[in-house]
Formats: sequence, structure tokens, C-alpha cells
Amino acid sequence: MPAGHRITIEQGTQHVRVVHDGEVLAESRRPLLLRETGLPVRYYLPPEDVRTDLLAPSATSTHCPFKGDASYWSRPGAPDLVWSYQVPKDEVAAIKGHFCFYETEVVAEAG
Repeated sequence: MPAGHRITIEQGTQHVRVVHDGEVLAESRRPLLLRETGLPVRYYLPPEDVRTDLLAPSATSTHCPFKGDASYWSRPGAPDLVWSYQVPKDEVAAIKGHFCFYETEVVAEAG
């Protein structure tokens, strides 16, 4: 990675939820938090916590020089809503197969 560019990944305990058009697409209490220089924190969710049956694979793929090649999934009216690195670079191997949505809500726990 270039000097000054950092990526860190940590196991989170936040309760996160993804809702699109009134439908819960994902809900997790074990997200991976990926922090990357110059970008907002991203929540990568385990595949078991994502309603993949509600998503359709997209033809889109992108390349990140730090993370690798991302595949995308869509919903009707919401192209490329979520992405995943199926074969990430070694430095970010923890996110392999996890799903990341553009819009993720952190649920405030009552208490």
C-alpha cells in the first residue's frame, strides 16, 4: 500500500441492519468493520446474515488495488446495491465472502 494509505479490519459487535424498500436484506450483530484511509467505515456482513435469496448477481465487477476484485448484487430498481470480495488480497483476507452494502443502519440498542 502507498505511504499514508491504511486499511484496518476489526470484529464489531454493533447491531447493523440493511432495509431496502421496506424489506430487511441483512441483519447482523457480528459485522467486520473495515476502515480505509479517506473512506467511510464499511460494515462487511457474514453471508449467513444476508438474505442472498433477495439479491440477484450483477454483471458489474470492480478492481481495488488494495482489496482485489469485487462482485456485485442487485435488487429490482437498485443496481449494484451490495458487493463482496470472493478472493480478496491477503492483507484483507478476513472480508472474504462477506457482503457490504452502501446503506447500512446501526441499530441503537435500548438499555
